[in-house]
Amino acid sequence: MKYILIILGIVVLWAIFAYNSFVRLINRAREAWADIEVQLKRRYDLIPNLVNTVKGYATHESSAFENVTKARSMAMGATGPTAAHAQAENMLTGALKSLFAISEAYPDLKANQNFLALQNELSDTENKIQAARRFYNANVRDLNTSIETFPSNFIASTFRFAKMEFFDLADNDAAQKPVEVKF
Repeated sequence: MKYILIILGIVVLWAIFAYNSFVRLINRAREAWADIEVQLKRRYDLIPNLVNTVKGYATHESSAFENVTKARSMAMGATGPTAAHAQAENMLTGALKSLFAISEAYPDLKANQNFLALQNELSDTENKIQAARRFYNANVRDLNTSIETFPSNFIASTFRFAKMEFFDLADNDAAQKPVEVKF
C-alpha cells in the first residue's frame, strides 16, 4: 500500500509539473506573438510616411500608392498567427517592393534624407520582424512537440491544450526574400 501511494504521489506531481509546463509554453508563445505584433505595428506606422514621401516625387504612380494602402489595411485587419495573416503580410511586402521599385526612377527621391531615413527604419523593422517570427516559431515548436510527445500528450489531451500555428511566409520565392530597401 505504501508503494502504491508513493507511485500515485509521483504521478500526481508529474501531472502538475506537466500542466504547469504547458501553461509556461503557451504563455511564452503568446509573449512571442506580442513581440511580432509590436514590430508589425511599427511597420504599419512607417508606411504612411514612406508613401507620402514617395508621393511628393512620383505623383502619377497612384495605383502603387493605392496597392500599398490597401495591403496595409488588410494586414492591419488580420489577427493572430494565421495563414490569412501571413498572406496579408506577404501582400504588403510585395506592395512595398513595388513602391521601392518606383523610387528607382526618381534620383531626387533616392537622395532625399527623409526617404533614406524611412528606408533605413523600414529595413531595421523588417529585420526585427524576422527575428520576432523566429522566436515565436521556436516557442510554438516547443509547445507543439510537448503536446505530441509521450507521456505529456495525456495531460495535453486531458486539459485540451491545442497546438498553435507557426507564422510562416508563403511558399513562393518572392515571399521568401526580405524587402529590399537598398539602392
